[in-house]
Amino acid sequence: MNITFEEILLNARHYHASDIHLIAGLPPAWRVNGNIILGEAEPFTPADLQGLIDNALNDEQKKTFQKNMALCYSMTHPEWGRFRVSVYLRNGSPELAVRVCATSLRTREQLGLPAQLDELIERPNGLILVTGATGSGKTTTMNYLIDQINSRRCGKIITIEDPIEYVHSHKQCIVVQQELFSDVVSFESGLLHILRQDPDIIGIGEMRNLDTIETALTAADTGHLVLATLHTSSTINTIERIVGVFPPSKQPQVILQLSNTLLGILSQQLLPTIGNRGRALAYELLLVDAPERNIIRENAAHKLRTQLEMGGKRGMRTMDHSLIDLHERGQINYDTLLSHAVAPDAVRQHFKRKTTV
Repeated sequence: MNITFEEILLNARHYHASDIHLIAGLPPAWRVNGNIILGEAEPFTPADLQGLIDNALNDEQKKTFQKNMALCYSMTHPEWGRFRVSVYLRNGSPELAVRVCATSLRTREQLGLPAQLDELIERPNGLILVTGATGSGKTTTMNYLIDQINSRRCGKIITIEDPIEYVHSHKQCIVVQQELFSDVVSFESGLLHILRQDPDIIGIGEMRNLDTIETALTAADTGHLVLATLHTSSTINTIERIVGVFPPSKQPQVILQLSNTLLGILSQQLLPTIGNRGRALAYELLLVDAPERNIIRENAAHKLRTQLEMGGKRGMRTMDHSLIDLHERGQINYDTLLSHAVAPDAVRQHFKRKTTV
């Protein structure tokens, strides 16, 4: 191995990479503006990567990796900052995917987030969800929201994260950040303990299963402001997923809790910009008020599509509206727009109408 792990981390910061990939048979690779760039170094051998893992992990982490055949943890380098490391096996040999954590938080304008989020976090209780695929910026948005709450109001914020990517200092709030497997055994058990620690705001790195979702809904229903992420592709799909996780006997209660507590859902995509100058955020935003609560109580989430399309004056936006806006502002090209659109045929018709006017 003719490049050290420290040099790999340094290059990641130098190139403003979002991720690092260390794979047998390839040189080190960095993801920059959504694209993979291969380094000019000798390809890693399985022995190289095994040696790197042996040096990087402590005894407890090695035991966990041997047992689960996968491991995710955070590390902090004294010069290059914080990184989230995921170790996995391929053909019986370890490989690594490393997320390069932000050293500072960007503003809402820099992130491209809607102003309505700043209004939602002023609410004393309820549930705010940030959704999207892996790599869509959910954690960045969550940390922005936590920082804004920390800067604006007094209280106690407790988070459970897998792992911690950005360390928050105490500003107006007391901030307690707990990491999965280091501080808590699971999201669901950690959440149960959090409710006994006098929190005002609870941040959940990911609502992964029925127990986590159930506890999050209960927390939001009992006077806490809960922020959480979910791996879903749209606002409507998020509601259907939450309800569908539960057995039929429990769904009426879940629907009632969701209708009473949900404040808003932001679904995200990060897209390559024209000229690869960076990535642009496309989003769908559902804001929940009396009409939306009634629809959720009716278990008719599909009707929320009309609310999204008609709710522009309230700040709501469909994903396709956001994509069209990015294209018209010259941030993404037409092919990117169509490939990420929910209804590409409707998008094509939108531009045909514009050209005939």
